Amino acid sequence: MKKIKFNVLAMFAMAAMILSSCGGVDKMKEFAEGTDFKVTPNPLEVHGNMVQGEISGTFPAKYFNKKAILEITPVVVYEGGELALPVKMLQGEDVEDNYQAIPYEAGGSFKHEVEFEYTDAMMMSDIELRFVIIYQDKKIPFDVPYKAGVGVIATSKLVDLNPKPIMLKDNFQRVITENEEAQINFVIQRDDIRKSELTKEEVKALEDFIAKTAAEEKVEFKGVNVSAYASPDGPVDLNEKLSKNRGANTEKWLGNVLKKAKVEGNAADYVKVETTAEDWDGFQKLVQASDIQDKELILRVLSMYSDPEVREKEIKNLSKVYLVLAEKILPELRRSKMVVNVDKIGYSDEELMDMIQKDGLDGLNIEEMLYAASICKDTDTKLSIYKKAAEVHNDVRAHNNIGFINLKNGNVAKAKAALETAAALDANNAVIKNNLGCVAMLEGNLKEAENLFLGATNAGPEVKYNLGILGIVNNKYPAAVEYLAGSDSFNQGLAMLLTNKNDAAKNTFDKVDEAKAYYGKAIVGARIGDEAMVLDNLRTAVGKDAALKERALKDLEFRNYIQNEAFTAVLQ
Repeated sequence: MKKIKFNVLAMFAMAAMILSSCGGVDKMKEFAEGTDFKVTPNPLEVHGNMVQGEISGTFPAKYFNKKAILEITPVVVYEGGELALPVKMLQGEDVEDNYQAIPYEAGGSFKHEVEFEYTDAMMMSDIELRFVIIYQDKKIPFDVPYKAGVGVIATSKLVDLNPKPIMLKDNFQRVITENEEAQINFVIQRDDIRKSELTKEEVKALEDFIAKTAAEEKVEFKGVNVSAYASPDGPVDLNEKLSKNRGANTEKWLGNVLKKAKVEGNAADYVKVETTAEDWDGFQKLVQASDIQDKELILRVLSMYSDPEVREKEIKNLSKVYLVLAEKILPELRRSKMVVNVDKIGYSDEELMDMIQKDGLDGLNIEEMLYAASICKDTDTKLSIYKKAAEVHNDVRAHNNIGFINLKNGNVAKAKAALETAAALDANNAVIKNNLGCVAMLEGNLKEAENLFLGATNAGPEVKYNLGILGIVNNKYPAAVEYLAGSDSFNQGLAMLLTNKNDAAKNTFDKVDEAKAYYGKAIVGARIGDEAMVLDNLRTAVGKDAALKERALKDLEFRNYIQNEAFTAVLQ
């Protein structure tokens, strides 16, 4: 019994020694009047994926023990966990260490920058300060933490990660104009067509072209343009007669060709004849393109004189040169030039849709296949046509458009495979770069996405929109506002909201009939203190997307309405 009594006495003695050795340092656990701690901003805000803030505190005079060290640990406390931030160490003025000193007589203050990675659970959280006094190698924790801040505003996290891919278009033309040309040459001062001219390859090809096109059902014969000429040597009257007769004889011959090909109607219905009595333009072009020794002298004569007779006289005075012209240039100007024009009529939309239903696309060219896909409304059928085009023609546009549809359907892996195939065919295609940027963004590779988008800026307005999304994600809000300008999208309104352009944000949200746009307008209302605007738009938002109810209850944009019965009623 005596032994037990002795141990109790020893314990009391030891406690007394501890209290005595602390020299009253325990008094620091009770904050005196004038002690203050705060977090700035409060609530904190997430930008990018990081939260930054400043913790500051003030100690009054005669508070901070001269021989004590105070360890301050900021802690983010949220449902399901907590995150301890870097510690701030302060010391009394007699402590020999390298921490910030707080004078005993005057008191003092401190600032402590904090930064941490955001998680969604932190939206509803507390910022606690936990204090531990270190005195003579002993640690004395405070009984309760100090609540310095509340929650994290995460408005930037509302961003829609909905990058816009781009289709590559077909070059399908319903009507394709084709033509065939040939030339009949005449002897000097003659207008009759020689048999040798009619057996030339180009003339026979023109006859065959007329016969072939006339026999095709989906070809429309548009006519023949005839340009009949005389060379600029000789009297003008004679040349006028020659050019007219050459045109008439050419028209007559073409009439026989058209009749043989069973083209309905008279030759006059299809053949249009124009005549040029003295073809000085043709003369100049041939001389310019020739290797005649004195061609510059000839061209100078043409530039000096506009009167045809004077021109002819001056050129004939160049006797040696004129002999060369008579042999090499002038015979080519005595001609009738014929151009046959036809329109090839492509498949109608109805015909193509019928082929799609009967799976009869194999015989189509690439432009017809791509166009058929473009007019098909069913996404699965559209995708199957692009796959067929990729299989049959291995065309870069088909592979790209397969990637486009898969991106729209949320099949990122399939989109990536198709777009990588497209890039292998055309590595510098800006549209493909944009679409691969969409893949990278959705995979979370934001830097890669940005590089791809920056390499695709000429692909279309979609690229600017995509860069605008990255601007929001990367905390570059002014740049996002510029990129998203004119998109009339939720993200455009959000970028304006994040740059505190409340009126502009509201005006943009007004153009967007989506749940988050109404939610955005509710935030604008909260910021300007318009309760009706908050309630009306929040009611519409949660009516369109019930998942927004849970967010709104945690969203500190609405912190001034948490106790508002009408507010909570909207979120029931």
